Amino acid sequence: MTEVRGSAGPNGTHARRAPGTPCWVSLMVHGLTTTEEFYGALFGWEFEPGPQQLGPCVRALLDGREVAGIGQLPPDRELPIAWTPYFASDDVDHTAETVRLCGGTVGVGPLDAAEAGRMAIGSDPSGAVFGIWQASAHPGTAVSGLHGTPVWDELVTYETGGVAKFYKTVFGYEEEPVVSADFDYVTLHVGGRPVAGIHGVGLSLPRDRGPHWLTYFEVADADSTVREVTALGGLVLRPARDSAHGRVATVSDPEGAVFSVIESPR
Repeated sequence: MTEVRGSAGPNGTHARRAPGTPCWVSLMVHGLTTTEEFYGALFGWEFEPGPQQLGPCVRALLDGREVAGIGQLPPDRELPIAWTPYFASDDVDHTAETVRLCGGTVGVGPLDAAEAGRMAIGSDPSGAVFGIWQASAHPGTAVSGLHGTPVWDELVTYETGGVAKFYKTVFGYEEEPVVSADFDYVTLHVGGRPVAGIHGVGLSLPRDRGPHWLTYFEVADADSTVREVTALGGLVLRPARDSAHGRVATVSDPEGAVFSVIESPR
């Protein structure tokens, strides 16, 4: 992981993001109400209704500003429960077509999300799922750096080489690989600023998950957040530990959605 902060203005709001910049995260679950209760208690989120094109959904808010989205899966859909990052695009239709031409797939869209914007959900050639967002009225996450806000997105995959080329072609990233014989990591940059990472873990990748994007959320106290996760019915997958970028832990919510929390140095 590489530490990064969003491009927030003085009041925490964001301008329209440059293409390739992470701009939103969403989660599709079976129990919308119970999921709201979990994240509301953990992160202090409040909720309001969101666009209903894909079924019942809500937007999570901190101090009235949008942070993330949560939707309800249809009863007959057995899809993996996972946080999905969205990357900004000036033309979601063109980006989706580039995904297909580069060996990825597009499973949803492109389609309009009311007046909020236009979106698609795709996967890279290894199967990791991500979203594409062309903003209109809704530019994306509107606050950063507070407890409960997304701060980093990291692709956990077998190896970085081939898949990094895919994302570079689709989103125009600049790449900064870590020069190390035993650490396979590439940081993705937009306009010279780190925005996301790709971590190749080889055979250490969990067989039951496959390549996937992992979202990190900022927290005020990693240890107390981990205790709260278990108290609320979630699981601790990697206990809180010190890293070069802060104290970090990996957990899952009661439906199994995996995410990391990080207490950045103050």
